[in-house]
Amino acid sequence: MTTVSVEVFDPPMCCSTGVCGPSVDPALATFAADLTWLGEQGVKVVRHNLSQEPKSFAESEIIRQLLAEQGNDALPAVVVEGQLKSSGRYPTRNELREWAFGVEASVDQLDSVTAELMALGAAVVVGCETCFKYHYDKSLDLGVSKVKMSAAVKVAQTVRDTSERSISVLADSLLGGDTKSSVGPVFIDENNSTTSSGFTESSCCGGSAAKSSSIPVNVGVSSSKCCG
Repeated sequence: MTTVSVEVFDPPMCCSTGVCGPSVDPALATFAADLTWLGEQGVKVVRHNLSQEPKSFAESEIIRQLLAEQGNDALPAVVVEGQLKSSGRYPTRNELREWAFGVEASVDQLDSVTAELMALGAAVVVGCETCFKYHYDKSLDLGVSKVKMSAAVKVAQTVRDTSERSISVLADSLLGGDTKSSVGPVFIDENNSTTSSGFTESSCCGGSAAKSSSIPVNVGVSSSKCCG
């Protein structure tokens, strides 16, 4: 595997990083940390300070031409694998990562494995079998082990069970008793008489819960993708 090389040509500074002295520029401190992180990823990072290593600037054709055109305003400059990537500013960690590894690395993006494991957990929480099967297959395609999938499912089950316990405790505290039923749902009509169904078209779930037995299984749901 070829090691990627990143060279930073800094303006004149008191030290190699510029993060010394009584008042440290936060931008320099952040950039120094980003370069340290980049080196930990296996990238070869070299910094050149104009006040201490003028020869390095003179020997680089790219930097020599840049300074001839723009002067010290062109610094700092970042060169990756012999190509000028930025000048006159310190790049972000995302930019460094993209230049070094050739991929866009936005902090807003999840990697595909993490996304599928999260989707598996979400399917467990909402009880969607079709979604679970879809993301299970996608996880297998990505090489995710069943051990990792099981771990994601356990976390999701914990979240789901905690939520169910919380709503039961709330119901008990407000209604002054044990609301758990072992014989199935029983509803009371307006005349206080027991009936097997309390759902109407305007009630919670639009009455669909009471009539769910008449709904064909898997209608409108494609097995080829999650949630139809």
